[in-house]
Amino acid sequence: MTARLWLNGATLITATGPDPEVAGLLVEAGRIAQIGGTAPADAEVVDCAGLTVTPGLIDAHVHMGLASRLEASVGFGMSVAEIAADMFANCAQTLRTGFTTVRDCGGIDAGLAQVVASGKIAGPRIVQCGPIHCQTGGHGHYAAEWEPAEMWQGRVVPGLRSLATLSDGPDQMRKNARESFRSGAEFLKLCVTGGVISKHDKLTDTQFSFDEIAVAVAEATARGTYVTVHAHNVEGIRNAVLAGARCVEHGTGIDEETAALMAARQVSLVPTLAAVEAVIRNVDGLGLPTEFAERAAQVRAAMTDGLLAAKAAGVRIGLGSDIIGPDQSRRGEELTLRAAVESPMAALIAATRVNAGLLGLDSEIGTLEVGKQADIVAFAENPLENPAVFAEPDSVVLALQNGVVVKDERAS
Repeated sequence: MTARLWLNGATLITATGPDPEVAGLLVEAGRIAQIGGTAPADAEVVDCAGLTVTPGLIDAHVHMGLASRLEASVGFGMSVAEIAADMFANCAQTLRTGFTTVRDCGGIDAGLAQVVASGKIAGPRIVQCGPIHCQTGGHGHYAAEWEPAEMWQGRVVPGLRSLATLSDGPDQMRKNARESFRSGAEFLKLCVTGGVISKHDKLTDTQFSFDEIAVAVAEATARGTYVTVHAHNVEGIRNAVLAGARCVEHGTGIDEETAALMAARQVSLVPTLAAVEAVIRNVDGLGLPTEFAERAAQVRAAMTDGLLAAKAAGVRIGLGSDIIGPDQSRRGEELTLRAAVESPMAALIAATRVNAGLLGLDSEIGTLEVGKQADIVAFAENPLENPAVFAEPDSVVLALQNGVVVKDERAS
């Protein structure tokens, strides 16, 4: 297609506030050049009649490096070539399902983000933190019980994947944070409680001391960026917030007092409802022990309660799927689940405008506005009228990234 594209006849949801309306949109040199009016004479017309067009979707909590069955992937049960092939396929699949930008919350290093950005493989724009930072035996440390901790780093594949870095004590945290930034991390992710997918801890466990978290915050602040934390209980959340973390992932069990603290300190929240549902529904297919489904069931209602408490307090709430495993095509289910808790429009705004701000990219993406990058998705059916559409990969029939058509399956 030519450099000037006129998307004609679609219902536009700009994510800027106004109600959806049928209007044309001009893409030129990778950016949105015009909304409404008539098509320029030299533009190629793309028939979007009957389609609903939105900004490119943003998933603020992904794990592009966990695209295989987990236990085989982290336990030397697969070749590096197969792990890489799964990661590359996952990148392409994510883009084709309408997610033009993602924030990777642990498991890759800058190598994957760079090779996608270069155009050598298809995929979303990736903002990444490098490895997760966890304590020995904490969430993210997936080694077998008999394996000495010093063997863990042997799983790192430089330039591709770095699952988790073990830190015990402020000094080690400082060194590891600096190493993450040296290797290209754009923010830091710490695990401050136990997790659903954890072998060595419980959901009620708190992890990392205040001083350990504060050191990571200091290093991130020195780099002009932030710390986000994996957290599934109130004590761990409060500890991290007081230590200076700027974002909370999952947020299970946030109560009114904790929500008020987060709001006062301008700490964001990224719930991950789809991951919980995926583990409950398909624990075997993900290559996980059966007991992990029971843990997921424990957090289902508490995560929703935390979301609602945070919303009532005025906390900025993004959207993340946290999907792992071989098939991540239904990461849009996070929007469907959020639509049931809030509204379809609120879910879409979280996955576009709010997430763009959370990633620090709101001047470039997240809304359909003149001058912004042309990250655009077209659905065959209006997802505001039928939110189940968000979860169906085939419902995305047209996708553009930086003005380039990366998927076109419109009915002929």
